[in-house]
Amino acid sequence: MKEFSPEAGSSSIVSVTDRVRPVALGMAVTSVHFLSERAAFVGGEENVALVDPQGEISKVAVHGAGILSTACDGARLVMGGDDGKVVSLNAKGEVSLLATDPKRRWIDAVALHPDGAFAWSAGKTAFVKSGKNDEKSIEVPSTVGGLAFAPKGLRLAIAHYNGATLWFPNMAAPAEFLPWAGSHLAVTFSPDNKFLVTAMHEAALHGWRLADNRHMRMTGYPGRVRSMSWSAGGKFLATSGADTVIMWPFASKDGPMGKEPAMLAPLQARVSVVACHPRNDILAAGYSDGTVLMVRLEDGAEILVRRNGTAPVAGLAWNAKGTLLAFADETGDAGLLEL
Repeated sequence: MKEFSPEAGSSSIVSVTDRVRPVALGMAVTSVHFLSERAAFVGGEENVALVDPQGEISKVAVHGAGILSTACDGARLVMGGDDGKVVSLNAKGEVSLLATDPKRRWIDAVALHPDGAFAWSAGKTAFVKSGKNDEKSIEVPSTVGGLAFAPKGLRLAIAHYNGATLWFPNMAAPAEFLPWAGSHLAVTFSPDNKFLVTAMHEAALHGWRLADNRHMRMTGYPGRVRSMSWSAGGKFLATSGADTVIMWPFASKDGPMGKEPAMLAPLQARVSVVACHPRNDILAAGYSDGTVLMVRLEDGAEILVRRNGTAPVAGLAWNAKGTLLAFADETGDAGLLEL
């Protein structure tokens, strides 16, 4: 593996910690997103805190209990709860009820499609509702671990035990099953629609090249991968799960097959969350000791955004322009950095 850059805290690292606007949310945070120019900090229970670039906080009640799953496209934040509801939140703070599970089962996963369709899961069943308001469903062999829409066409990937299922909700053709032994807990398509990657219960990723369903084993992690982010243009997949950011190469037709990943920003702490810049070859990484770094992909150069010494970083997000970075640790100690 290629490894770049010095340890955070060394004299060669530029610090922008004095430019961060602190945000005290007063609630535990599980993920961070952007709705237009407002950062959306998702709490573990009931509320989302919307924060504008000036640091003004507005809390919105979105669920009657725990928030289990989130997906965001910049215009709407869709969430599933243990109250059996799927709700949507927009940048104005308006909440809409999208669906309710008739058995009030937990909504374990949600996904968004650019044309307005959305997907959710409860137990072994995945549902899709399109802009035309048609609801379709499919049952898979075990509890759904993750959902993702393909970047082209209305195609849904469903991660579950022993593999993933690819489903076209609007076509009569049977769903396609991609087998690989083990429990698959998250799923993502590459931006060019050529690869599918899942994060597993074990400390590994697994991938398939969709043209021929050839397998890609992506192993070597000391811990489970809980965060994945595609770089601008989809050349790399950045992942958590180690004490460096693991960057898998996807620029060639073979993806990471036969290639070693790059390793960026090593620390004496585990990477907990990654977020690639939407336009440039830069990423933000949060660590289990509360550190937040910005890293340049070309040479591994680092900028210190937040010093260590707190709870693990729970969420990172860029706005669509890439001019604002929002972060929060698990306790709700948060910040905004304007670039």
